[in-house]
Amino acid sequence: MRRRAIAPLFRLARNGQPSGAARRYSTHPPNAKLNLPVQYNKSAYLSHTAQTTLANPELPAEIRDAGNTTRQNLYQSVNSALQTALSTDDRAILFGEDVAFGGVFRCSTNLLDKFGPNRVFNTPLNELGIIGFGIGYASHDSANTAIAEIQFGDYVFPAFDQIVNEAAKYRYRGASEFNCGGLTIRMPVMGVGHGALYHSQSPEGFFSHVPGLKVVVPRGPVQAKGLLLQSIRDRNPVIFMEPKILYRAAVEEVPVDEYTLPLGKAEVLATGSDITIISYGTPLYTVEMAAKAAKETMGVSVEVIDLRTVYPWDKETVFASVNKTGRCMIVHEAPKGGGIGGEIAASVQEGCFLRLEAPVGRVTGWDVHMGLVFEQFNVPDVVRVLDMIRKTMEY
Repeated sequence: MRRRAIAPLFRLARNGQPSGAARRYSTHPPNAKLNLPVQYNKSAYLSHTAQTTLANPELPAEIRDAGNTTRQNLYQSVNSALQTALSTDDRAILFGEDVAFGGVFRCSTNLLDKFGPNRVFNTPLNELGIIGFGIGYASHDSANTAIAEIQFGDYVFPAFDQIVNEAAKYRYRGASEFNCGGLTIRMPVMGVGHGALYHSQSPEGFFSHVPGLKVVVPRGPVQAKGLLLQSIRDRNPVIFMEPKILYRAAVEEVPVDEYTLPLGKAEVLATGSDITIISYGTPLYTVEMAAKAAKETMGVSVEVIDLRTVYPWDKETVFASVNKTGRCMIVHEAPKGGGIGGEIAASVQEGCFLRLEAPVGRVTGWDVHMGLVFEQFNVPDVVRVLDMIRKTMEY
């Protein structure tokens, strides 16, 4: 009932109003100089050639030597990771609302045909039941692998108790004799430009307060495939959050063969000497545009770090960067209050206090609900990020 009631509204917002009616959601202004649409096909944070992809030192040597890549967007790379997981682990199952049909974003396309209804199947519209079932399956045998999909991250909250009080505590509660470490929970997150209250939230902060969980957010297809496969094989409960706007927008040359990327390890996307900016997921591309503008207008050299795993996050890489640059900013779409940025800022001032030249800056979503008409004004944009760079440099 819940999804059937809102789905027509979601389609209406996505496709625009009926002919003759003005669109009811915000877009980029036509004469903007900084807040322009992201050109993902030109982003330096994505690997547009096989050579760039295969130069990644985190890839296994055999993957780099083989040189086999294919052009994929993010949802296709997620599909590839799921197919690999199911192919290499006959005790792995994939389930959720509509996954047998390919899912809302087509991430599970053709998997039912390849692996059958006992391993890829739909569930009722019951997030608490989906996660409860996943915990039960994963805890029944340590070799069991449960891959649960929550159709939108906004709908994970009915399952909050199961995730926080059961999945996260299971190993501790069982004195390590039993656990549900084979559980991975996938969900689309972050703004999409017209998702409004129930399709554009960023709930990572809620789960980054919970010992026993890992929370992962990829920025593109290469990362999504490697991090998702590692999340599925990691013997701890992992929440894997997929930025929905990147499903089709972000395209890379992705290794064809099986590979994993490390959890808990951040990546330095751009080296710089004046200020460190930390982000993850979709906002990284806003940061990229702001960093370019800062270089052109102020001569500021920006070091950019992609956390990738937002909990537990890589303090070593962050601290090394901030101790080098002396200035730090965090950018994320989730509201500021109680967010990831506040925890990073507190940790940075503890670990880098004597090297800091300015207060740690935060550019985040506002502490308001995500309104349909105002979504573009809620998430961080290039102007807000650039303004914080200026303030931090001038402090």
